Amino acid sequence: MSTGDKKPIWREETIHTEPVFQGKVISLQVDTVALPDGKQAAREIVRHPGASAVMGLVDGKLLVVDQYRKPMDKFQIEIPAGKLDAGEDPMAAAARELEEETGYRAKELKLVSAFYTSPGFADEKLYLYFADQLEAGEQRLDEDEDLIVEAITMEQADAYIAEGRISDAKTILAVYAWKLYLNTGKI
Repeated sequence: MSTGDKKPIWREETIHTEPVFQGKVISLQVDTVALPDGKQAAREIVRHPGASAVMGLVDGKLLVVDQYRKPMDKFQIEIPAGKLDAGEDPMAAAARELEEETGYRAKELKLVSAFYTSPGFADEKLYLYFADQLEAGEQRLDEDEDLIVEAITMEQADAYIAEGRISDAKTILAVYAWKLYLNTGKI
């Protein structure tokens, strides 16, 4: 049944929250919520501090990192990104992550979009920035990071998406925003 332009007139009220796990990056809780019909339901919720990512262009190519991702058990090509530190401004986090992961600094960052990565179970909000004026900085990888930095062409990006080497939402969104930029000159 379609509601057309109508918006739901109710929201789920939390009756009880049960903390399940508290980690360095995420926490997990189970909320018991009240439904409009009087019934109750359980909602498993992952709490995440948010993240920033950068769609950086170097000599007309997209700056990416190739790294192993344990949850997927494979190497993945992605745009530079990382989680926000407590109270950190998303643009500052984007600048920090860009330099830490790639060794490049952005003269200017422009917000492309901010979006929730998996709103069905997580509150992670990711901020995607664009930069096309990059200068050499200093790469400073975290202790547990091992990645390869490269700049790829649009043809390579399309091939990597087709092959599944690029398969995360933020990088696919960045590739399509890059195509828009090439066609219109606008982000």
